[in-house]
Amino acid sequence: MVVSAGVMCDPLRLLRGSSLVALLVSVSCSSLAAQTSSTTSSSAEALSGFGSPSKFASSLTLPEYVISPDDVLSISVYDAPDISGEYRVGPSGQLELPLLAEAVGAAGLTPAQLSRLLVKKYGDEEIFSHARVTVAVKQSRIHSITVAGAVKSPQIYPLFGKTTLLDVLSQAGGISDDAGNKALVTRGVVANQALKESGACTPPNGVACAENLTIDLGRLIESGDPASNVELYPGDRVTVQRGGVVYVVGAVNRPGGFPLRSSEEEMTVLKALALAEDTKSTAQKSKAMIIRKNPQGKNGREEIAVNLKNVLAGRAPDPHMQSNDILFVPDSSGMKALRRGVDSAIYITTGLIIWRR
Repeated sequence: MVVSAGVMCDPLRLLRGSSLVALLVSVSCSSLAAQTSSTTSSSAEALSGFGSPSKFASSLTLPEYVISPDDVLSISVYDAPDISGEYRVGPSGQLELPLLAEAVGAAGLTPAQLSRLLVKKYGDEEIFSHARVTVAVKQSRIHSITVAGAVKSPQIYPLFGKTTLLDVLSQAGGISDDAGNKALVTRGVVANQALKESGACTPPNGVACAENLTIDLGRLIESGDPASNVELYPGDRVTVQRGGVVYVVGAVNRPGGFPLRSSEEEMTVLKALALAEDTKSTAQKSKAMIIRKNPQGKNGREEIAVNLKNVLAGRAPDPHMQSNDILFVPDSSGMKALRRGVDSAIYITTGLIIWRR
Protein backbone atom coordinates (compact mmCIF):
# COMPACT_ATOMS: atom_id res chain seq x y z
CA MET A 1 0.00 0.00 0.00
CA VAL A 2 1.49 3.29 -1.04
CA VAL A 3 0.65 6.25 1.15
CA SER A 4 1.01 9.70 -0.35
CA ALA A 5 3.10 12.17 1.58
CA GLY A 6 0.28 14.67 1.02
CA VAL A 7 2.44 17.65 0.05
CA MET A 8 0.69 20.00 -2.34
CA CYS A 9 2.49 21.28 -5.40
CA ASP A 10 2.16 25.06 -5.63
CA PRO A 11 3.35 27.35 -8.44
CA LEU A 12 6.64 29.17 -8.13
CA ARG A 13 5.87 32.80 -8.87
CA LEU A 14 8.36 35.30 -10.09
CA LEU A 15 8.21 39.05 -10.75
CA ARG A 16 10.69 40.27 -13.31
CA GLY A 17 11.10 43.24 -15.64
CA SER A 18 8.16 45.56 -16.06
CA SER A 19 5.48 42.93 -15.82
CA LEU A 20 4.29 40.22 -13.49
CA VAL A 21 5.55 36.89 -14.72
CA ALA A 22 3.96 33.83 -13.17
CA LEU A 23 6.30 30.90 -13.53
CA LEU A 24 4.36 27.73 -12.93
CA VAL A 25 6.83 25.08 -12.05
CA SER A 26 4.88 22.08 -13.18
CA VAL A 27 8.07 20.17 -13.86
CA SER A 28 6.48 16.85 -13.15
CA CYS A 29 4.69 17.69 -9.93
CA SER A 30 2.88 14.42 -10.33
CA SER A 31 6.29 12.75 -10.48
CA LEU A 32 7.32 14.54 -7.31
CA ALA A 33 4.17 13.39 -5.57
CA ALA A 34 5.17 9.86 -6.45
CA GLN A 35 8.68 10.52 -5.22
CA THR A 36 7.41 11.72 -1.86
CA SER A 37 5.15 8.71 -1.51
CA SER A 38 5.94 5.85 0.82
CA THR A 39 8.42 3.19 -0.18
CA THR A 40 6.73 -0.21 -0.43
CA SER A 41 8.06 -3.71 -0.09
CA SER A 42 7.03 -4.50 -3.64
CA SER A 43 8.93 -1.61 -5.19
CA ALA A 44 12.45 -0.55 -4.29
CA GLU A 45 13.15 1.26 -7.52
CA ALA A 46 14.64 4.73 -7.34
CA LEU A 47 12.39 7.53 -8.50
CA SER A 48 13.72 9.61 -11.35
CA GLY A 49 13.94 13.40 -11.15
CA PHE A 50 13.05 15.82 -13.91
CA GLY A 51 15.65 17.62 -15.96
CA SER A 52 18.71 15.58 -14.97
CA PRO A 53 21.85 17.72 -15.05
CA SER A 54 24.01 15.08 -16.69
CA LYS A 55 23.94 11.70 -18.31
CA PHE A 56 25.42 10.27 -15.13
CA ALA A 57 22.79 11.78 -12.85
CA SER A 58 19.94 10.57 -15.07
CA SER A 59 21.01 6.97 -14.54
CA LEU A 60 21.58 7.19 -10.79
CA THR A 61 19.78 4.74 -8.54
CA LEU A 62 19.29 5.18 -4.83
CA PRO A 63 20.24 2.56 -2.28
CA GLU A 64 17.21 0.51 -1.22
CA TYR A 65 15.35 2.16 1.61
CA VAL A 66 16.38 1.00 5.08
CA ILE A 67 13.96 1.38 7.97
CA SER A 68 15.16 3.65 10.79
CA PRO A 69 14.07 4.23 14.40
CA ASP A 70 10.99 6.49 14.73
CA ASP A 71 9.83 5.66 11.19
CA VAL A 72 6.06 5.29 10.86
CA LEU A 73 5.21 2.12 8.93
CA SER A 74 1.96 1.23 7.23
CA ILE A 75 1.54 -2.53 7.62
CA SER A 76 -1.22 -4.38 5.83
CA VAL A 77 -2.00 -8.01 6.62
CA TYR A 78 -4.35 -9.47 4.05
CA ASP A 79 -7.77 -10.40 5.47
CA ALA A 80 -6.76 -9.14 8.94
CA PRO A 81 -8.08 -5.57 9.31
CA ASP A 82 -7.63 -5.63 13.10
CA ILE A 83 -3.90 -6.07 12.67
CA SER A 84 -3.39 -3.80 9.66
CA GLY A 85 -2.56 -0.22 10.49
CA GLU A 86 0.18 2.31 11.14
CA TYR A 87 2.95 1.54 13.61
CA ARG A 88 5.96 3.55 14.78
CA VAL A 89 9.35 1.93 15.10
CA GLY A 90 10.67 2.45 18.62
CA PRO A 91 13.82 4.45 19.44
CA SER A 92 15.70 1.17 19.84
CA GLY A 93 14.54 -0.04 16.41
CA GLN A 94 11.96 -2.51 17.77
CA LEU A 95 8.46 -2.82 16.32
CA GLU A 96 5.56 -4.13 18.39
CA LEU A 97 2.63 -5.69 16.52
CA PRO A 98 -0.65 -7.25 17.68
CA LEU A 99 -0.65 -10.99 18.47
CA LEU A 100 3.14 -11.36 18.30
CA ALA A 101 4.68 -12.44 21.59
CA GLU A 102 7.82 -10.33 21.16
CA ALA A 103 8.79 -7.10 19.43
CA VAL A 104 10.40 -7.41 16.01
CA GLY A 105 13.71 -5.77 15.14
CA ALA A 106 12.74 -3.54 12.20
CA ALA A 107 15.53 -0.94 12.04
CA GLY A 108 18.19 -1.85 9.50
CA LEU A 109 15.81 -3.90 7.35
CA THR A 110 14.28 -2.92 4.03
CA PRO A 111 10.48 -2.96 3.79
CA ALA A 112 10.68 -6.16 1.75
CA GLN A 113 12.89 -7.85 4.36
CA LEU A 114 10.57 -6.81 7.19
CA SER A 115 7.60 -8.12 5.21
CA ARG A 116 9.22 -11.56 4.88
CA LEU A 117 10.21 -11.53 8.55
CA LEU A 118 6.63 -10.83 9.64
CA VAL A 119 5.31 -13.62 7.43
CA LYS A 120 7.73 -15.98 9.16
CA LYS A 121 6.88 -14.69 12.65
CA TYR A 122 3.13 -15.06 12.16
CA GLY A 123 3.72 -18.53 10.73
CA ASP A 124 6.08 -19.69 13.49
CA GLU A 125 3.62 -18.59 16.16
CA GLU A 126 0.79 -20.35 14.26
CA ILE A 127 -1.23 -17.16 13.95
CA PHE A 128 -1.40 -17.18 10.14
CA SER A 129 -0.19 -20.13 8.12
CA HIS A 130 0.34 -18.22 4.90
CA ALA A 131 0.19 -14.53 5.77
CA ARG A 132 0.35 -11.87 3.08
CA VAL A 133 2.05 -8.82 4.56
CA THR A 134 2.81 -5.53 2.88
CA VAL A 135 5.08 -2.97 4.55
CA ALA A 136 5.33 0.68 3.53
CA VAL A 137 7.14 3.64 5.07
CA LYS A 138 4.71 6.48 5.63
CA GLN A 139 6.87 8.93 7.59
CA SER A 140 10.58 9.24 8.18
CA ARG A 141 12.60 11.88 9.98
CA ILE A 142 15.79 10.79 8.30
CA HIS A 143 14.44 10.43 4.77
CA SER A 144 13.35 13.99 4.15
CA ILE A 145 14.60 17.17 2.57
CA THR A 146 14.84 20.54 4.28
CA VAL A 147 13.94 23.77 2.48
CA ALA A 148 14.87 26.91 4.39
CA GLY A 149 15.61 30.59 3.92
CA ALA A 150 13.78 32.93 1.56
CA VAL A 151 10.95 30.63 0.44
CA LYS A 152 7.24 31.04 1.13
CA SER A 153 6.80 27.76 3.02
CA PRO A 154 10.08 26.70 4.62
CA GLN A 155 9.74 23.26 6.15
CA ILE A 156 10.86 19.64 6.08
CA TYR A 157 9.33 17.54 3.31
CA PRO A 158 9.30 13.71 3.25
CA LEU A 159 11.28 12.37 0.33
CA PHE A 160 11.98 8.74 -0.51
CA GLY A 161 13.45 9.15 -3.97
CA LYS A 162 15.37 11.80 -5.87
CA THR A 163 13.88 15.01 -7.22
CA THR A 164 15.13 18.34 -8.59
CA LEU A 165 15.74 21.80 -7.19
CA LEU A 166 12.88 23.35 -9.17
CA ASP A 167 10.48 20.71 -7.87
CA VAL A 168 11.51 21.41 -4.29
CA LEU A 169 11.17 25.18 -4.69
CA SER A 170 7.71 24.62 -6.10
CA GLN A 171 6.81 22.45 -3.10
CA ALA A 172 7.94 25.31 -0.86
CA GLY A 173 5.52 27.70 -2.59
CA GLY A 174 8.23 29.54 -4.52
CA ILE A 175 10.82 32.05 -3.46
CA SER A 176 9.85 34.97 -1.23
CA ASP A 177 9.99 38.63 -2.17
CA ASP A 178 13.27 39.22 -0.37
CA ALA A 179 15.05 36.25 -1.95
CA GLY A 180 18.46 36.78 -3.46
CA ASN A 181 19.79 35.09 -6.58
CA LYS A 182 21.65 32.31 -4.79
CA ALA A 183 20.61 28.98 -3.29
CA LEU A 184 22.91 26.77 -1.25
CA VAL A 185 22.49 22.99 -1.57
CA THR A 186 24.07 20.95 1.23
CA ARG A 187 24.41 17.27 0.39
CA GLY A 188 23.39 14.50 2.77
CA VAL A 189 24.69 10.97 3.21
CA VAL A 190 22.31 9.41 0.66
CA ALA A 191 23.33 11.85 -2.08
CA ASN A 192 27.03 11.36 -1.46
CA GLN A 193 26.67 7.58 -1.58
CA ALA A 194 24.48 7.53 -4.68
CA LEU A 195 26.64 9.99 -6.63
CA LYS A 196 29.92 8.27 -5.80
CA GLU A 197 28.63 4.77 -6.60
CA SER A 198 27.29 5.94 -9.96
CA GLY A 199 30.60 7.35 -11.17
CA ALA A 200 29.09 10.82 -11.53
CA CYS A 201 31.87 12.21 -9.34
CA THR A 202 34.54 11.61 -11.97
CA PRO A 203 35.71 14.65 -13.98
CA PRO A 204 34.28 16.73 -15.54
CA ASN A 205 31.11 16.01 -13.54
CA GLY A 206 32.71 16.18 -10.10
CA VAL A 207 31.11 19.55 -9.33
CA ALA A 208 27.76 17.83 -8.76
CA CYS A 209 29.38 15.76 -6.00
CA ALA A 210 30.51 18.71 -3.91
CA GLU A 211 29.08 18.71 -0.40
CA ASN A 212 28.01 22.34 -0.83
CA LEU A 213 26.70 23.67 -4.15
CA THR A 214 25.88 27.31 -4.88
CA ILE A 215 23.15 27.63 -7.49
CA ASP A 216 22.39 30.77 -9.51
CA LEU A 217 18.61 31.04 -9.17
CA GLY A 218 18.41 33.74 -11.83
CA ARG A 219 19.93 31.43 -14.44
CA LEU A 220 17.85 28.47 -13.25
CA ILE A 221 14.50 30.25 -13.35
CA GLU A 222 15.11 32.42 -16.40
CA SER A 223 16.47 29.72 -18.71
CA GLY A 224 15.72 26.45 -16.94
CA ASP A 225 19.44 25.67 -17.13
CA PRO A 226 19.61 21.87 -16.59
CA ALA A 227 23.05 22.14 -15.01
CA SER A 228 21.56 24.43 -12.33
CA ASN A 229 18.51 22.22 -11.80
CA VAL A 230 20.49 19.75 -9.71
CA GLU A 231 19.04 16.51 -8.48
CA LEU A 232 18.32 16.31 -4.76
CA TYR A 233 18.19 13.30 -2.47
CA PRO A 234 16.80 12.46 0.97
CA GLY A 235 18.89 14.21 3.61
CA ASP A 236 19.81 17.18 1.39
CA ARG A 237 19.20 20.74 2.55
CA VAL A 238 18.28 23.72 0.34
CA THR A 239 18.76 27.24 1.69
CA VAL A 240 17.64 30.20 -0.43
CA GLN A 241 19.68 33.21 0.58
CA ARG A 242 17.96 36.46 1.41
CA GLY A 243 18.88 39.55 -0.53
CA GLY A 244 16.45 42.06 0.97
CA VAL A 245 14.12 44.53 -0.74
CA VAL A 246 14.18 48.31 -1.19
CA TYR A 247 10.98 50.19 -2.00
CA VAL A 248 10.37 53.27 -4.15
CA VAL A 249 6.96 54.93 -3.80
CA GLY A 250 5.29 58.21 -4.62
CA ALA A 251 5.71 60.27 -7.79
CA VAL A 252 7.75 57.74 -9.78
CA ASN A 253 6.88 55.94 -13.01
CA ARG A 254 7.19 52.41 -11.65
CA PRO A 255 6.62 52.25 -7.88
CA GLY A 256 7.34 48.95 -6.20
CA GLY A 257 9.83 46.83 -4.37
CA PHE A 258 13.18 45.89 -5.86
CA PRO A 259 14.97 42.83 -4.42
CA LEU A 260 18.69 43.01 -3.84
CA ARG A 261 20.59 40.23 -5.62
CA SER A 262 22.45 39.47 -2.40
CA SER A 263 22.86 40.84 1.10
CA GLU A 264 26.16 42.40 -0.06
CA GLU A 265 24.74 44.27 -3.06
CA GLU A 266 25.16 48.02 -2.78
CA MET A 267 22.01 50.04 -3.43
CA THR A 268 21.92 53.84 -3.68
CA VAL A 269 19.13 56.35 -4.18
CA LEU A 270 20.02 56.91 -7.83
CA LYS A 271 20.09 53.17 -8.55
CA ALA A 272 16.71 52.75 -6.86
CA LEU A 273 15.33 55.71 -8.80
CA ALA A 274 16.58 54.19 -12.05
CA LEU A 275 14.82 50.91 -11.23
CA ALA A 276 11.64 52.93 -10.64
CA GLU A 277 12.09 54.48 -14.12
CA ASP A 278 12.67 58.04 -12.85
CA THR A 279 10.33 60.54 -11.26
CA LYS A 280 7.12 61.94 -12.70
CA SER A 281 7.01 65.52 -13.92
CA THR A 282 4.94 66.48 -10.87
CA ALA A 283 7.48 65.13 -8.36
CA GLN A 284 8.84 67.36 -5.62
CA LYS A 285 12.44 66.23 -5.97
CA SER A 286 13.77 68.53 -3.27
CA LYS A 287 11.48 66.98 -0.62
CA ALA A 288 12.25 63.28 -1.19
CA MET A 289 13.22 61.16 1.79
CA ILE A 290 14.37 57.74 2.87
CA ILE A 291 12.10 56.12 5.46
CA ARG A 292 14.13 53.64 7.50
CA LYS A 293 13.17 51.34 10.36
CA ASN A 294 14.69 52.50 13.63
CA PRO A 295 13.43 51.15 16.97
CA GLN A 296 14.84 54.21 18.73
CA GLY A 297 13.15 56.67 16.38
CA LYS A 298 9.70 58.21 16.60
CA ASN A 299 7.06 55.63 15.63
CA GLY A 300 9.89 53.12 15.16
CA ARG A 301 11.35 54.84 12.12
CA GLU A 302 13.53 57.70 10.98
CA GLU A 303 13.15 60.00 8.00
CA ILE A 304 16.29 60.97 6.10
CA ALA A 305 15.86 63.99 3.85
CA VAL A 306 17.14 63.59 0.28
CA ASN A 307 17.33 66.50 -2.15
CA LEU A 308 17.08 64.64 -5.44
CA LYS A 309 17.75 67.81 -7.42
CA ASN A 310 21.17 68.16 -5.87
CA VAL A 311 21.91 64.44 -6.06
CA LEU A 312 20.99 64.29 -9.75
CA ALA A 313 23.07 67.40 -10.45
CA GLY A 314 26.07 65.94 -8.63
CA ARG A 315 26.02 68.65 -5.97
CA ALA A 316 25.24 66.16 -3.19
CA PRO A 317 26.43 62.58 -2.52
CA ASP A 318 24.29 59.66 -3.61
CA PRO A 319 22.94 58.22 -0.30
CA HIS A 320 23.21 54.49 0.36
CA MET A 321 20.04 52.52 0.99
CA GLN A 322 19.58 49.52 3.28
CA SER A 323 17.31 46.51 3.01
CA ASN A 324 13.66 47.47 3.70
CA ASP A 325 14.34 51.18 3.16
CA ILE A 326 11.58 53.18 1.46
CA LEU A 327 12.49 55.97 -0.94
CA PHE A 328 9.50 58.32 -0.91
CA VAL A 329 9.20 60.95 -3.66
CA PRO A 330 6.23 63.24 -2.90
CA ASP A 331 3.95 64.69 -5.52
CA SER A 332 3.29 68.43 -5.82
CA SER A 333 1.05 69.22 -2.85
CA GLY A 334 0.89 71.09 0.40
CA MET A 335 2.72 70.01 3.54
CA LYS A 336 -0.42 68.38 4.99
CA ALA A 337 -0.75 66.14 1.98
CA LEU A 338 3.00 65.49 2.15
CA ARG A 339 2.66 64.24 5.74
CA ARG A 340 -0.21 61.96 4.75
CA GLY A 341 1.99 60.67 1.96
CA VAL A 342 4.78 59.75 4.37
CA ASP A 343 2.39 57.86 6.63
CA SER A 344 0.75 56.00 3.77
CA ALA A 345 4.11 55.09 2.24
CA ILE A 346 4.82 52.97 5.31
CA TYR A 347 1.76 50.80 4.78
CA ILE A 348 1.46 50.74 1.01
CA THR A 349 4.62 48.66 0.64
CA THR A 350 2.76 45.50 1.71
CA GLY A 351 0.63 45.64 -1.43
CA LEU A 352 3.33 46.68 -3.87
CA ILE A 353 4.50 44.60 -6.77
CA ILE A 354 8.00 43.22 -6.28
CA TRP A 355 9.92 43.73 -9.52
CA ARG A 356 12.62 41.11 -9.83
CA ARG A 357 15.63 42.11 -11.91
